[in-house]
Amino acid sequence: VQLQASGGGLVQAGGSLRLSCAASGVTFSSYAMGWFRQAPGKEREFVAAISKSGGTRSVAASVTGRFTISRDNAKNTVYLQMNSLKPEDTAVYYCAADQGSTSTVRYNARLWGQGTLVTVSS
Repeated sequence: VQLQASGGGLVQAGGSLRLSCAASGVTFSSYAMGWFRQAPGKEREFVAAISKSGGTRSVAASVTGRFTISRDNAKNTVYLQMNSLKPEDTAVYYCAADQGSTSTVRYNARLWGQGTLVTVSS
């Protein structure tokens, strides 16, 4: 089982990035997916989650209206579209998966990928 996150980089405040997380070794459509982030010196925090079919989504209050999670089950990939980026969005972003619900992903995800670094300059 592998979750491979990509798409991070350096962007100016107000800019956009799209992160991708490709899954392999699993039946992707059987997993709810999520994104988390960890800023330097801080604990990891929940960003967004999406259900197996994509019909249910949840987003952290800190990114509501700016970040959108989506998935393409045919491509075994989950995305995080990040708009209006702020310096406080700087963090390593991780994707996670669980066969349970979006709540399970948010509070007890079992599978984790390596992170991708997002740096937002002011």
